[in-house]
Amino acid sequence: MVYNVIGLMSGSSLDGLDIAFVEFTETAGKWSYEIKCAACIEYENEWIEQLKNAIHFSARDYQLLHTDYGRYLGEKVNEFTERFQLQHKISLIASHGHTTFHFPEKKMTHQLGDGAAIAAEIQLPVVTDLRSIDIALGGQGAPIVPLGEKLLFPDYHYFLNIGGIANISINNQQTNNADSSSDKNEIIAFDICAANRVLNMLSLEKNKSYDEDGKMASSGKINEALLEKLNSLEYFSLPHPKSLANSFGTDIIFPLIKSFNLTTEDSLATYVEHISIQIKHALQSYFSKTDVQQLMITGGGAFNEFLVERISSHLQEINFEVVIPADDVVTYKEALIMALLGTLRWREQYTVLSSVTGAKRNSIGGALWLGTEA
Repeated sequence: MVYNVIGLMSGSSLDGLDIAFVEFTETAGKWSYEIKCAACIEYENEWIEQLKNAIHFSARDYQLLHTDYGRYLGEKVNEFTERFQLQHKISLIASHGHTTFHFPEKKMTHQLGDGAAIAAEIQLPVVTDLRSIDIALGGQGAPIVPLGEKLLFPDYHYFLNIGGIANISINNQQTNNADSSSDKNEIIAFDICAANRVLNMLSLEKNKSYDEDGKMASSGKINEALLEKLNSLEYFSLPHPKSLANSFGTDIIFPLIKSFNLTTEDSLATYVEHISIQIKHALQSYFSKTDVQQLMITGGGAFNEFLVERISSHLQEINFEVVIPADDVVTYKEALIMALLGTLRWREQYTVLSSVTGAKRNSIGGALWLGTEA
């Protein structure tokens, strides 16, 4: 079977809306893909402020934003369709939305971007709300990319995505069948720490949206007292499954860093070291004395040369080698996997694994909105 699907992803780093048009081929449970075209639509300042502050809106204004953002997503897909001449080539849209509230302990998560509004704009089938059923079943609702990694990148066992939040996936088996996921130990995944969201907030102190190639961080000095404080936060000692809300970075980590009154460069250097150490801790138990194991890194953080250098240095100690894939995979892997999860939802196959999230069972996540006429 062949599926032509658009995946939409808006990450917590607020760098923009990722759109990827992907052709999937499924043969006897094995999946292959080709990213036909992709783009990152940079958010205007007005959207950045609204998405960043949405958690403080009244219920009325939040719901209005939910609808408005859905219309915005639909408009951007229509523009993308025109730009790449995709008319009559798209069968399905899968939108992750933009995460605002995430309280798995209260069985609640929410992503902005009303699916009905998207479907009305695009007039095609749309899948949204990919996390809620897992949350309702007692899971963390995150990470949700591991099943996609397993199906699309079967040659790798270890995946690190460095976006607003850094998360890890460990796949101990190579089966490609999405329905053969009964083994509870098959895939382990969890959020490691806040990442680009905090680094970008610090970079803004120098009027830069991000620290290009990690140049500012590389010129700073590590503050050992701050590093110890960061590494001793309770979250890092919790067992998986576990996940983080954006507020962990903005409301806990960032104020803690600022309380030390360091230069921006020293703050960045210290936080890069913290990220690198926590990634090493996440993989420590998979140390092999005999084999060098490969870790695929994607997300915006993969372009931060200094961060990747520090991660590589720490991981060499536990016999891990960093692999950076092609630029389109680095940049658009999450949009690619959203497209796949939407396709699996359309096929009524599992999209979320309980071994990853801690839910009662595997689930088929996603609300389906039929934007086409019957």
